[in-house]
Amino acid sequence: MLRYSKIFVFLICLWPLCSIIYQLFYNKLGAEPVDKIINHFGEWTLIFIFLTLSMSPLKKITNSTIWIKFRRMLGLFVFFYASIHLLSYVGLDYRFDFQPIINDVLKKKFVFIGFAAWLLLIPLAITSSNKMMRILKHNWKKIHRLIYVIGIFGVLHFIWLSKTIFFKPLIFLIILIFLLLFRVTFNKSGSKV
Repeated sequence: MLRYSKIFVFLICLWPLCSIIYQLFYNKLGAEPVDKIINHFGEWTLIFIFLTLSMSPLKKITNSTIWIKFRRMLGLFVFFYASIHLLSYVGLDYRFDFQPIINDVLKKKFVFIGFAAWLLLIPLAITSSNKMMRILKHNWKKIHRLIYVIGIFGVLHFIWLSKTIFFKPLIFLIILIFLLLFRVTFNKSGSKV
């Protein structure tokens, strides 16, 4: 049953990619297709960060461990969509011209913090296997707590990028604060989240 559930969740997680492919195929990306693609994958990266962070609260609320079974897959989709977001920016926006990209990283704080968030995702993706969990033991949990820092960086990236339109970034910020407060609350009560 769990195996089929994982397949079902995996297929649902491909929706952001399939929807862009559909829009691209039927020419529905609008007047600024590159921006649409970059922003689409950036927002979905944040959504998957929140889904990943939601698994432990859901475990606590429902008193069921089933949620934890999906956490690794969701975490890997965070890296997958963050990488597509970055590659879209580097490849579609700048056509792999690295000099202006480096300038952006050094001079624009939203690019710098977004790139930093992606770099922090790399050790999480590399150490996501059961074998790495066994090798790293207690250090594995310490490394994977970086997801909270990544979440903060991701929301700041979105806020600083938005400049004038704050409604959507504000919603993301509220969700992140709620998830972080949930963790702090249960840590203080002696429960591990």
